[in-house]
Amino acid sequence: MQTRISFFKASKTAAALVAAIVLAAAAAAGEADQTSEKNSKSPGIHQRLVQEGIAIEVTMEPITDREDAGFQQGDPFRLRLEITDDHTGTALNSLYPAAWLDLLPVGHDPLSDGPRSCKDKIEAFIGGALLAQPEVDLNVYYVLALNDEPTISVVDPLFGFGGSKLLDMVFLKSPGEDWELTEDQRRLFVSMPDSDQIAVVDTATWRVETNVDVGKTPRRLVLQNDERYLWVAWDGDGAGSPSGVSVIDTEVQREVARIETGRGSHDLALSDDDRFAYASNPTDGTVSVLDVATLKKVRDVDTGSEPRSLAYSAKSQALYVSHHGDGSIVVIDGDTHEVVTRAQAEPGLDRIRFAPGERLAFVVNPERDLVHIFDVASGRVVQTADVEDQPFEVAFSDELAYVAHRGSEIVLMIPLGGLGREGEPVPVIDFPGGEKPPGAVDRPVVAETMVQAPGATAMLITNPGDEAIFYYKEGMAAPMGHFKNYGRQPRAVEVVDRSLQETGPGVYETAAKLLEPGKYDLALFLDSPRVIECFELDVAPSPERLAAEQAKKGVIVRPLNDGHRLTVGESVPLRFELTAPSTGEPRTGLADVNVLTFLAPGVWQQRQWATEVEEGVYEIDFTPPKSGVYYVFLQIQSLGLTYNESRSLVLEATSKS
Repeated sequence: MQTRISFFKASKTAAALVAAIVLAAAAAAGEADQTSEKNSKSPGIHQRLVQEGIAIEVTMEPITDREDAGFQQGDPFRLRLEITDDHTGTALNSLYPAAWLDLLPVGHDPLSDGPRSCKDKIEAFIGGALLAQPEVDLNVYYVLALNDEPTISVVDPLFGFGGSKLLDMVFLKSPGEDWELTEDQRRLFVSMPDSDQIAVVDTATWRVETNVDVGKTPRRLVLQNDERYLWVAWDGDGAGSPSGVSVIDTEVQREVARIETGRGSHDLALSDDDRFAYASNPTDGTVSVLDVATLKKVRDVDTGSEPRSLAYSAKSQALYVSHHGDGSIVVIDGDTHEVVTRAQAEPGLDRIRFAPGERLAFVVNPERDLVHIFDVASGRVVQTADVEDQPFEVAFSDELAYVAHRGSEIVLMIPLGGLGREGEPVPVIDFPGGEKPPGAVDRPVVAETMVQAPGATAMLITNPGDEAIFYYKEGMAAPMGHFKNYGRQPRAVEVVDRSLQETGPGVYETAAKLLEPGKYDLALFLDSPRVIECFELDVAPSPERLAAEQAKKGVIVRPLNDGHRLTVGESVPLRFELTAPSTGEPRTGLADVNVLTFLAPGVWQQRQWATEVEEGVYEIDFTPPKSGVYYVFLQIQSLGLTYNESRSLVLEATSKS
């Protein structure tokens, strides 16, 4: 079953939301003060809606430099809702609006729509109806894969055959190593060691805005809590050469300071109040303290042999340093910058990361196959898990710690509840995070390879060898599915939340991209206070895209049976209309139209050659062998059209009653 992974931040079930829609429609029909006023602004949608005393200013505009005012296929856009009390003007905070863009069928009559049809549309979207999926769901997150080549894949996570839809690609000057996402998720910074630069990516357009020059071989990135500065650790030309930290002003997007610290490949950390930045210097055995106000080095603190990883705890107002060389865990006071505690483990320590609450730190030792749990209250290692196959990374959900291993596809889970009791064994559960060990990669990165899925007790886990990102739902024995990366090795994973985020008092915004031309409904839903409304907009074909399509494939595929229900065992003709993109003329005489049909989630499939039954209309006879949802794709080798590029036909087959 192919289902979009979507979520609402309000703690509501789908059934409760559907019930709320019914009540909302009834209230809207009888509400005397309901108004919808269209402003004279352009381009895009500018409307003011009032229902039940709630005023919503709706603005949807293309993000483009074109002089023309309308929407075009491929345009990124920004949707903004400003929600206030209509009587007092008070901003309404902490709401959870939902929105969808629905591509309307050709020949759609807007006069036939009304409150009932809008309600039905939204009810189907919330309920996850297979045959009524929106073209753009503004309540989902996108998965980003930092690849082994100089690209970032932008994937819409879907369950079912294939597991994902490739939305876009970000093209970098050289392969990325680490990345940082701003809180509003509009900008992504990516370090590129081979280019000595930081790429600044606009997540609305998925294009690189600029590349900022920094020190030689930049790797680790840390963004301040106030996001004024991005701190960049650069390694120099190698052992013995100058190395240190660059500071990028995120507003002007340029380097404003370059500070030499010490020798070695640095890790970075920041104090919770953004007063100090810290850089480890493994070759020198020191940690540099950097003043954020003056952008200068304050001092170097001698800590031990090969300080490898840094983590700052707001709870204890101290910096924690793990040492690869001597196996010590050193605590540096956040005010005096003196060493206040030194706990001893064994050589080989690597990453140190704090669990939620910042009381317990997890420290991995890939060389000894150990995971230590360090308690900031006692300043000691209180528990140790004896594991296998080189643990190298720890990530956290609300209730679990996840441990990935270089030498094994097995991911360990450690329940956080009850941890910290000195001397007690560490409970461990595991599941397979793919088929191949994730450490089998030519070029590992410092970026995280596991992240929690937004709005869910689930984890996204990269596996470069499998060329996939796995989706693990807590409580399951194995991942629920995986997201393809289309032949590329994902070396790190990040998520961009496309749901409407509150960016100011009563202001909710998001950005996405218009994928197809045509007429759309912008459907809005607010649970409490209850509001339902649909707005229509036109999206013109992109002349550049049409020209590119014609040059590459010269065909537009339109399924003629989309959404039809079938009966198991009964034959039905499936038809596709093929036209030229620029003229709309039928594409006739094609002898290599191949049709792939499969039963979700890929448990049955068949391929057939289609025959031309009318000018530009091609047909196969299809008999569904089982009940379920079927997906149908076309491939035309002579035109360069592949299965992945064609528009799918979605069918549901049921058994005879």
